Amino acid sequence: MPIPAVPTESFLMGLPKAELHLHVEGTLEPDLKLELAAKNNIELDQKTIEEVEASYQFNDLSSFLAVYYPAMNVLQTEDDFYALAMAYFRRAAENGVKRTEMFFDPQAHTTRGVPFADVVNGYYRATQDAADLGISAELIMCFLRDMSAESAAEHLEMSVPFADKILGLGLDSDERDNPPAKFAEVFARGRELGYKLTMHCDIDQVGSIENIRQVIEDVQVDRIDHGTNIVENPELVAIVKEKGLGLTCCPVSNSFVTEDMKATEITALLREGVKVTLNSDDPAYFGGYIGKNYVDYAAKSGVSTEEMIQIAKNSFDVCWISDEEKAKYFAAIDEYIASFEG
Repeated sequence: MPIPAVPTESFLMGLPKAELHLHVEGTLEPDLKLELAAKNNIELDQKTIEEVEASYQFNDLSSFLAVYYPAMNVLQTEDDFYALAMAYFRRAAENGVKRTEMFFDPQAHTTRGVPFADVVNGYYRATQDAADLGISAELIMCFLRDMSAESAAEHLEMSVPFADKILGLGLDSDERDNPPAKFAEVFARGRELGYKLTMHCDIDQVGSIENIRQVIEDVQVDRIDHGTNIVENPELVAIVKEKGLGLTCCPVSNSFVTEDMKATEITALLREGVKVTLNSDDPAYFGGYIGKNYVDYAAKSGVSTEEMIQIAKNSFDVCWISDEEKAKYFAAIDEYIASFEG
C-alpha cells in the first residue's frame, strides 16, 4: 500500500525516529511528581494531578523555568532518577522513538545536596534498560548557563569518572546575558575529554544570531539545539549546510514561549537542505511527546509525507553514532514505509 500523500497521525506516530532534544527532567508528569513527593516526604503546594497541571502557567522562557526547577525537588535518590527516565522511555517507545540522546541537568540536583553519582547512575541504569523497549539511549550532560562557568567546569571534572556513561555536553537554561562564549573554555576542555558538544540557541532571544555564530564558529559544536533564528542570516545557513550540522527543533514548546511554533522557518530550512529534526523538549510541561510534535508540525506546515520522512531520516543522520548504525535506522524507516498499511 502506498504511503499517504498527506501525513496521517497513525503514519507519523509509528514512523521510526530519534529524539535529540529532550530534557529528562522535563518529562516529570504530575502523577510521578506526586508519587515521588509522597515517597520522599516533600510537601507540595499541589495535592492532585489537576492542581499540578493548573500550576503550569508560563508564556516565556523565564516564567517556564520558574515552574520547572522547583518541581525537581521531588527527585532525591538514584531510584527516583531511574524511575523518571524509565517513564519517559515507555512513552517514547509508543511514539516510534528508536534512539534518544537526552539531556540532564546535574547542577539542578547537586545544588540541592543530591550526589552527582546518584543522578548519573540512576539515569544511566535506565538507558541500559531502555533496550528492552527497543530504544538505544545515551546521556548528554547540560550546564545551566545562568550559573557560573566555574560551576560548569567543576561539574565537568565531576563527570570524568563517569565519562563512559555520558556521550556529550550541552548548554541550557536562561540565555539572557549568558552567551555561548561564557562557556567556551569549559567546552574546549570537554572536547579534550572526548565529549560531543551541543548548545541551546533558543528562539527569539536577544542576540540570537550572534549566539548561533559563536556556537558554530567559536565553540564549533557538533549540533545546535533550537537554532531556527538562523534563517535571519543566509551566510550562517550556508555554513550549517556545509558542515552538516543538525538543528533540534521543538515546535510544540515553541508555541508556548513565542507566538507560533516556527513551522514556516523550520520548513524553509528543511527545503534548503538543512538537517532539521523535530523533538519534544519538555513534554510533561508542554503537553506533547515527540509524536505530537510530528503531527502538529505536519498539520501547521502542510509539508508532504516525503518531507516528514526526510525529517525522521535527519534525526538519525545527526545522531552521534557510526555510519553503520545510521544505515540500520535508515533501513528501518524504509521497511516501515514498505509495510505501512494505514
